Amino acid sequence: MQTTIIVATHKPYWVPDDPMYLPVQMGHAVHPACGYIGDDTGDNISERNANFCELTGLYWAAHNIDSDYIGIVHYRRYFASRRKSRFADKKSRVISHEELCSILATTNVVLPKERHYFIETNYTQYIHAHHKQDLEVTRAIIARKCPEYLPAYDLYMSKTHGHHFNMFVMKKELLQHYCTWLFDILFELERELDMTGYTVNDRRVFGFVSERLLDAWLTTNNISFEELSIVYMEHQNWLRKGTAFLKRKFFPKKDA
Repeated sequence: MQTTIIVATHKPYWVPDDPMYLPVQMGHAVHPACGYIGDDTGDNISERNANFCELTGLYWAAHNIDSDYIGIVHYRRYFASRRKSRFADKKSRVISHEELCSILATTNVVLPKERHYFIETNYTQYIHAHHKQDLEVTRAIIARKCPEYLPAYDLYMSKTHGHHFNMFVMKKELLQHYCTWLFDILFELERELDMTGYTVNDRRVFGFVSERLLDAWLTTNNISFEELSIVYMEHQNWLRKGTAFLKRKFFPKKDA
């Protein structure tokens, strides 16, 4: 079973020795080279990295990698082994090809464990952190282009948990199906969304929105999956993250 997981990065960083992992520089077409293969060969959207974030790497992988299973992780965020204690060294906890293959033998999709917001729905969390119109225009596009996905999209938005991070491993055929559907929506959103007044961070909108579409695709197509924990390669300041989360909830953007 040949498996390739691209490691989305924009700078030199530690990468597992396992040949399953392929570090790929995001936005290689518009940023100085950092020594890794770029996302700007073959069929690609590398020059749109400022708005699509790690999705330029996902698009490149779906169109240029020929492996049985294809995945994407981030240079600071990997899938964790089930065989190692969470107190073990972080690098040793990154899942190996051998262990991942044993999991993929019984499923076609591997996802990170869901993120829980508890006091926010996926919809309110997004509009308190970003712009409401991002989701409104996205929903209108889904209703027009693929209305069969609308019930699952609305259900996801009403929940307080979901699969985020744009991290997954999928059988190649499923990944290509997902990417065809995903980018069809996002490219239409790119044409229709007025980003006047958006900050540099807000302009990463297509990466943010894509995180909210995965569960709708999985649910509508009745695709089963396995979940894995995440290894964060750097320290997570949960107090700061929690404070920012509460601030966004109680002092949201004016257009939310």
